[in-house]
Amino acid sequence: MTEHVQQLPVRVYRTSDLLMLVAPMPGLEPDNISVSVAGDRVIIHGEERGPHQHNLDLLVAEWTIGPYHREVELPHPVDGRRTNATYGNGVLVLSMPALPQGHAPTAEEIRLQVIEATRGERVGWTGREARTTEREGLRRAG
Repeated sequence: MTEHVQQLPVRVYRTSDLLMLVAPMPGLEPDNISVSVAGDRVIIHGEERGPHQHNLDLLVAEWTIGPYHREVELPHPVDGRRTNATYGNGVLVLSMPALPQGHAPTAEEIRLQVIEATRGERVGWTGREARTTEREGLRRAG
């Protein structure tokens, strides 16, 4: 069967000091995902999983488990080295700090560290002390 690469839908939004990019990539595991961040460009790729999905007698097939691909131009350069990435519940989230004034952008290839079969992360920078949720604080206090 001819490989059909699905274009990922994305949401890109801004916080006070970050650009956030969110993309659904259902059915993948963290090892299947690669991200490249270079200045104001992000390239996301997800490898195909489950090659036998094409052998099924599908009645409706509006999506497959990869391959996924998307190139996004951001409104301004970001710091790829400090980009955090998480993948869980089939959704990739990139948290990208703005590139400081006077710094030249560098390309960064991101691979996720596997936490569980369907969860992964890559921490490029915390920027401040890790916060705890109220529930975590209560557990520690108790």
